[in-house]
Amino acid sequence: MRLSAQEIASTAALTDRSRNFNPQMADSDMLENLRRKIVDYYRFESNPHKGLVADKTQPGSPSSIAATGMGLSVFVVAVERGILSRAEVVERILTLLRFLEASHQRPEPNATGYKGFYYHFLDMQTGLRAEQCELSTIDTAILMAGILSAAGYFTAASSKETELRKLAEILYRRVDWQWALDKGTTISHGWKPESGFLPHRWDKGYSEAIILYALALGSPMFPIEPQGYEEWISTFEWKKVYDTEYLYAGPLFIHQMSHLWVDFRGIHDNLNRNVGIDYFENSRRATHIHRQYGIESVFSLQRVCVGPYGWRRAWTCRFRGERRRKTILRLRSPRRSIWS
Repeated sequence: MRLSAQEIASTAALTDRSRNFNPQMADSDMLENLRRKIVDYYRFESNPHKGLVADKTQPGSPSSIAATGMGLSVFVVAVERGILSRAEVVERILTLLRFLEASHQRPEPNATGYKGFYYHFLDMQTGLRAEQCELSTIDTAILMAGILSAAGYFTAASSKETELRKLAEILYRRVDWQWALDKGTTISHGWKPESGFLPHRWDKGYSEAIILYALALGSPMFPIEPQGYEEWISTFEWKKVYDTEYLYAGPLFIHQMSHLWVDFRGIHDNLNRNVGIDYFENSRRATHIHRQYGIESVFSLQRVCVGPYGWRRAWTCRFRGERRRKTILRLRSPRRSIWS
């Protein structure tokens, strides 16, 4: 269901779920406002007949299977926090799982997926491959993480929740992780029907592929051997930034993505056992590092203008042809930090 700007505005006027953002609100209110806006995205930017979620709000945007999997986890939180009803969310999830279970799984280009994996982008209306994209291993993993989260949450004995769990098991069990090794030990980034496997693998550097390998190692039907995982983690880099040591990865989302579905506290592999911290502690350190980087970097920008409510608008330009970059940043006082 896609809403026009006018419909969204009307909805905002009738409910408090799209309240105007006030940068002076308390942290708890800000987080609740953000939480409800996120839920609304997954409610309104979806196909009600297939359950697919759009990659972005741009008209004509295809569905992203990663966004679709993320939406399942969002709906679980929405039920737990009383934002959406359990019955509504169960119906939404069943719509998606029924579509995925019955979707075209074949090697031809005009399919939804193959070998249990799904194409990175799907047409919002037909549910078939969009934009000649790849069969994506990491995006399928994110989809499966959302599916398994839903199955783990909706445990009632009702016929609908029983069906939900059964479909989740079917979808996870048919993902052929061994095929995705492409005769190697580490998992390929993906596959295309026109050219076969992509040349890249999840084999270098700490990344969001933690969730990918966790699902592949734990598969009840097509588990991979631990060797590829051990080879991959051996490439992780231990660095010191702002006097803090941690397993390095550039973007902050890498340190947070897999933690949406796995509580890594107390879980160790051969690498983090040697460095002395688990992946949860590592992500906590990474968050502090990124926060400090953000605080320090804003003062190095070329031009900063302070607007209402303490907002800062900063511009930086790179003079390579017409390429320009504009960044809008909002700073909160370190004394009001939500981190401890």
